[in-house]
Amino acid sequence: MEQASLQTGKPGDKSTGKPSLTLHRTFPVPPQKVWRAWTEPEALKRWFGPAGEQQPVSVADIDLRVGGRFRLVFGGPDGNEHEAAGLYKDVQPHRKLVFTWCWPRSTPDRISQITILLRAEGGGTDMEFRHEQFFDQAARDGHERGWTVTFGKLEAFLLRA
Repeated sequence: MEQASLQTGKPGDKSTGKPSLTLHRTFPVPPQKVWRAWTEPEALKRWFGPAGEQQPVSVADIDLRVGGRFRLVFGGPDGNEHEAAGLYKDVQPHRKLVFTWCWPRSTPDRISQITILLRAEGGGTDMEFRHEQFFDQAARDGHERGWTVTFGKLEAFLLRA
C-alpha cells in the first residue's frame, strides 16, 4: 500500500504577517474516508491528538455546518486534559473544511484558522492542511510538531478503518 507523504512549507502568511503552516499528506483512501475522519465524532475520537494510547479524545462535539462549533477534549503528554475549539467557516463535503482553532483553557484569545483541502488523486487523497494566523513563531513550530504526529495517527486510522 502506498505510504503517506509529508511536505511542509509556507512559514509565514504574507497577507497578515503572522506565521502559518502548510502540510501535505497523501493517503491511499478516497476523499470521503478522509472527510469522515475529520467530521464524524466517533471517527475523530479514534485518531485525533498527541501520540500515545493513554491520551484519548474524551469529548468530540461537532456541529458540522457553517456557523456550527466543534469542541475536542483530549489528554496530553503532560498528563493534563487539553481542549481545542472553534467555529466552522466553510463546509464543502469531501472537498474543503475551514474552521477557527483555539485553546479555550490556556490561550482563548489566540484564534487561528485551519483550511483542509481534499483532492482525489490516483485512487487516493491529497490533503493540503493550512494552519494560519498563529500568534507567533513558537506557536507555529509547536503546532507543526503536533500536527505531524497527529497525521501519523490519522494515516494509521485510515489504513485500518
